Amino acid sequence: MDSFEFNKIIGGLLGTVFVMFTIGIVSDAIFASPVPEKPGYAIEVAEEGQGGGGAAGGETAEPPIAALLASADATAGATVFKKCAACHTVEKGGANKVGPNLWGVVNRPVASHEGFAYSAAMKEFSQGGSVVWDYEHLSNFILSPKGLVKGTAMGFAGLKKADERANVIAYLRAQSDSPAPLPEAGAAPAAENASAPAEGAAAPAEGAQPAPAQ
Repeated sequence: MDSFEFNKIIGGLLGTVFVMFTIGIVSDAIFASPVPEKPGYAIEVAEEGQGGGGAAGGETAEPPIAALLASADATAGATVFKKCAACHTVEKGGANKVGPNLWGVVNRPVASHEGFAYSAAMKEFSQGGSVVWDYEHLSNFILSPKGLVKGTAMGFAGLKKADERANVIAYLRAQSDSPAPLPEAGAAPAAENASAPAEGAAAPAEGAQPAPAQ
């Protein structure tokens, strides 16, 4: 091997080493990741709302049911009640279905409708018949049956719109020989059991949105 060929081989090796060294430097520059000051992951936590006023999650508290009933529309409530008709009748002398008949339900003692088999939780909530379906209890129950009483058999998510609840309660109020007086708009809500919705008597048909079971 003469010196010329030897020089070519050495030059090729040096060139290869140079290329690899250059690629290494460029790769480090492109893919380098800085070392954090503190190890681990930074988890951002949303700050709680300040001021302490209003409903949870920043929502505005809705007016009490007494105020809503002052302008409620019973005719509109009849339309809302169609969602409940799969599980309840409302006419006088109507049959019990998945839930009890709701004629005269306003101010009726809880779990008292004749011929209907109430759940144990509903009977317990009734406190021996001393708790009645006043407007506050009806509103809370229609809003969230499971939120009012744990273990309710009434499989209904509830009516979240306040005007719909007020309208259907106005309609139920009218289904009576002697409709109960409307509450005063400034009246305080019922204290007894007002914080927990009553349990429904039975699970409604799938997809149905029943009115309160009594």
